Amino acid sequence: MSKAFGRYLPNSSRSIPTLAVFITLYLCGSTFASTNFDQCLQDIQAGKFGPNAGVDNSGRPVPYQNATAIPYEICVIACGGGPEPFSWSDFSNQFGAWLLPWLALLSQLPFGANDNLENLISVVLAIGSPVLAAYSVALTVLNGRWIARRFSGSTYPNTYYAVRTLSSLQQAPIALERTRATLLASLVVLPENDDWWKELLEHIEYTHTWSISAATSIAWVLIAYIFTVIDSLSDVQQSVEVNGQAVGSVWLWLLPVVIAWLQISPKCDSNRIRDALRRANSIAYVATRNSTPIRAGLLNDLRAIFLNDDNNPLSSDQQCTIPIYNYTRLFSWAVVVDDIAIYFHEATRRSRLFRPVASGTVWVPEDRYSSVRDENRIGKSLEVVDYCTPLFPTPRSRWGSEVWGRMIISSILALMLQWGTAGAAIFVVWETPTRGLGCRSLCYLIYAFISTVVWALLLLSSILAHYSTFATTSRTRLAGKFSIIIRRFGKTLAAVNAIGILMSCMFQFSAFFNRCWCDSSALSLGAAKAFNVIIFTNDDISSMRAAWIGGVFLAIGSAVAYVGFVNMFIDPPLPAGPSRE
Repeated sequence: MSKAFGRYLPNSSRSIPTLAVFITLYLCGSTFASTNFDQCLQDIQAGKFGPNAGVDNSGRPVPYQNATAIPYEICVIACGGGPEPFSWSDFSNQFGAWLLPWLALLSQLPFGANDNLENLISVVLAIGSPVLAAYSVALTVLNGRWIARRFSGSTYPNTYYAVRTLSSLQQAPIALERTRATLLASLVVLPENDDWWKELLEHIEYTHTWSISAATSIAWVLIAYIFTVIDSLSDVQQSVEVNGQAVGSVWLWLLPVVIAWLQISPKCDSNRIRDALRRANSIAYVATRNSTPIRAGLLNDLRAIFLNDDNNPLSSDQQCTIPIYNYTRLFSWAVVVDDIAIYFHEATRRSRLFRPVASGTVWVPEDRYSSVRDENRIGKSLEVVDYCTPLFPTPRSRWGSEVWGRMIISSILALMLQWGTAGAAIFVVWETPTRGLGCRSLCYLIYAFISTVVWALLLLSSILAHYSTFATTSRTRLAGKFSIIIRRFGKTLAAVNAIGILMSCMFQFSAFFNRCWCDSSALSLGAAKAFNVIIFTNDDISSMRAAWIGGVFLAIGSAVAYVGFVNMFIDPPLPAGPSRE
C-alpha cells in the first residue's frame, strides 16, 4: 500500500487531479470486478475444488459440504486475487455516515494565518498527525495554568492584565527587546503604561468560541456517530466488510480537539494580533534620566515587546499564528514570560517593603482605589530598572521554567487520544473474522504510527530550533540545519499520512479490501494458514458485536478523558483583577 501511496504524493499542482483520476478509474474498474465469495463457497461446497478445500471459521478442515470459510491459497484459485464489485449504494451510505461529517468538522479547527496555503497545511498537518494536534491543545491549556501560577504572589499593578495578555499571546511570536532594559521595566513600573496593558488586552481578547455553526457541526457529527453506531450494532453482519465502524473510531480524535479549541478560544488572527500590539506600542512610555517619562516613539522604534518577524527559516512556523504551531513557540514564549514575571515579582517585593521607585522619597500609603499609588511608581530610568532587578538574581533556564514537565504531560494525553481512538479501530477490525492483522487494521496501525512519528520529529525540530538560538557555535549552527531538515521531512510525512488515511477510508467503503489477501488476514496468519470466513456463525456475530461495543467505549472513553482534562485545567485562578487592586 505504501508504494501505491508514494506515486501520488503532493509534489506538484497536478497531484490532486491525478489522485482523483486514479480513484475514479479504480471505482469504475471495480464496478465490473467478477470476484464473488458467496459463489466461490458454493463451488467449494459442491466439491469442485476437492474434498480438502473447506474449513470452518477457526481454520480447521471440515467436509467440503460443511465449509463456511475458504483457505487463502484455494481462495486465490477459486475466486481470484481481485476485489469484489464496487457498490455505489454501500459506498455512498458508508461515506456519508462515517466520513463526511468528520471532513465537515475540520472547518471548525482554528486558523488565523493570512495565507490560505498555511491554513490548508495546518489542516493537512492535523489530519496527518492527530498526536501533534492534541499535543498543541494540551500544551496550550497547561501553559495557561502555568502562567497563572508563575505570577501568583505578585500584587503589583497590571499583574492581572499581564497574565491574561501573555496567555493570549501563545499564538504570537513575541520577543523582548533585551538591548534596553528600561523599556520593559517602564512597562511594569510606570503608571503611564497602565493604558498600554489595558489597550493591548482589549484589542487582543476577542472571542473565537462557540457559535451556531460550530455547535451545529459538532451536534451533527455526534448524532451521526451515535446513530450509525447503533445501526451497525443492530445488524453486524450486513455489509460487514465495508462497514465504517472502525472509520468512525479512527476519526473520533477530531471531536475533542475541536471542542477544546472552542473552549480555549485561541487568539490567532495574525492581523488582529499585529494591530493590537501596534496600537499598544504607540502609547508606550519610557522612563528618562530626569524622571519625566516620555512616549517611547519619540526616541526610536524600539519597543519592549514586539513580534519576531525576521526571515530566518528556523522561525517560519513560530511566526505562523495558527494554534497547531503553539508547540514551536513553547520555549521562546516561556522565556519571555519568565523575564516579565521576574520584574513583576521584584516590584511587588519592594512595594510590600514600602519602597518607592524614586530614591530619597517617602512612600505614599495606599487608598481605597489603589494598593500602590502612582506617586510611588515614578522614577528615573536607572531607578526604574533597579526597582525590577532582583538583588540576588538566580540563574534562569534558557528553555523556560517547567517546560519539560508540561511537555511530558501533554505528550501522554495526546498519545492516549491517538492510540485510544486508532486502537479502537484496530481492535474492531482485528476481531472481525477472519481475526488477525489484515489490510484494514494495518492501515489504521500505520496511520497511528506515522502520526506519532510526525509528532516526535516536529517536536525534536522545535527543540533543535530553540537550541540553535543560543551562542553561535558550530554545534548550534548544525542543530539549526537539522531542525529545518527534520521539520520539512515531518510535514511531508504528515501529508503522506493524511492522503493515506483518506484513501484507506475510500478503499474501506468501496470494497477494495474485499479480496482474498485482506479478508484472510494473511499478514498475521501467513499464506499457508490464512483463511477467508464467508458465513458467520452465531458465535461470530456475538463476538463481533462485543468487540464493536468495546471499540466504541475505548474510543469514546479516550475522547471523554481528554475533554475532561481540558475542562479541569482550562480556567486557572488568576491574580486579583482591577476591581480588587
